[in-house]
Amino acid sequence: MITRLPRWVEYGAFLLAFIAGTINAIGLLGIDHQSVSHLSGTATLFGTKLLTSPLSKSLHLAGVIASFFIGSAISGFVLKSSSLKLKRHYEIPLLLEALLIFITLYLLTTDSGYGDFTASMACGLQNAMVTTYSGAVVRTTHLTGIITDLGLMFGHYLRGESINKRKLILFSLISLGFIFGGTVGALLFNAILFHALLLPGVLCVLIALCYRYYVKTHPDIE
Repeated sequence: MITRLPRWVEYGAFLLAFIAGTINAIGLLGIDHQSVSHLSGTATLFGTKLLTSPLSKSLHLAGVIASFFIGSAISGFVLKSSSLKLKRHYEIPLLLEALLIFITLYLLTTDSGYGDFTASMACGLQNAMVTTYSGAVVRTTHLTGIITDLGLMFGHYLRGESINKRKLILFSLISLGFIFGGTVGALLFNAILFHALLLPGVLCVLIALCYRYYVKTHPDIE
């Protein structure tokens, strides 16, 4: 259970959700008008397109799904564990995510459809970085599980049961970060199109550097 939530977890969760929300908004507005930070809609489209669209369209959607899977696999290979713990080398997947975002920017500004793949891979990598913290399931690239858990907590509260306030704070911050990221992503896309991806890419680099600095300056913190 989450009982003591370090500030670095709160900040990190909010910023990662903000990044995912920004990327997803740009995807919805400009990358074939589909989500890239999660696969529910993409998988549904893939299922419907199999019998109703040209094979190339189905293969492209399959590529987006496979890219998310590959991004998750890269995170698993680099970190070896999905449980959040300070001193793990989270800066490595963050820098890899930034690289994938910058590659996406290049591909999309040159009208290459492969940008869908690298964007999906970046989100898969981020989503797999941290999937559990103190027994709670944590996702930063979509809100389905987060909103479900918040709804369950509200239902328990209505029954007069106690709720985990630290878990409430964490999941609320993730929700707000994702929504705020979507707003900022939409505004930037309307102003500078795919160059809006510079924001999440640069943020990934800054978070990686700040995290590494924090670890070096707090050697005794777990």
